[in-house]
Amino acid sequence: MSSEQDKNPTGAPHDDGALFAPVDPFKVGIQGCCPRCGHGKLFNGLLSIKPRCSACDLDYAFADAGDGPAVFVILIVGFIVIGLVLWMQVNYAPPIWVYIVLFAPLTIILSLLSLRWCKGILIALQYRNNASEGRISGE
Repeated sequence: MSSEQDKNPTGAPHDDGALFAPVDPFKVGIQGCCPRCGHGKLFNGLLSIKPRCSACDLDYAFADAGDGPAVFVILIVGFIVIGLVLWMQVNYAPPIWVYIVLFAPLTIILSLLSLRWCKGILIALQYRNNASEGRISGE
């Protein structure tokens, strides 16, 4: 069974609004579900994308989040961790080992969780908005 995305002769990424109800890209992105049906899994492991949806057979070849999720994670997690470090330094001024024990695991855990969430959300938004690589009109 091939997906509607593969059958579309116009080259548009998808035209399946009548077949599948729209899903919330933030909800399915955080849950790691298929951006079309919301049931199949998007990830194979922690961050690798599956080739196809097991529920609706959507080909995930369009899914290329690039470096976007990493940039968002660096900015968001960095803001949270540095804010907490500065707050702790101003209020308590603990020794350096306290920062290492507290904030190294916090940074790693927050980064891994939010990287998966950001990647799922960006792929779901990419699918919903028919985003694709830019093309020059003469090509």
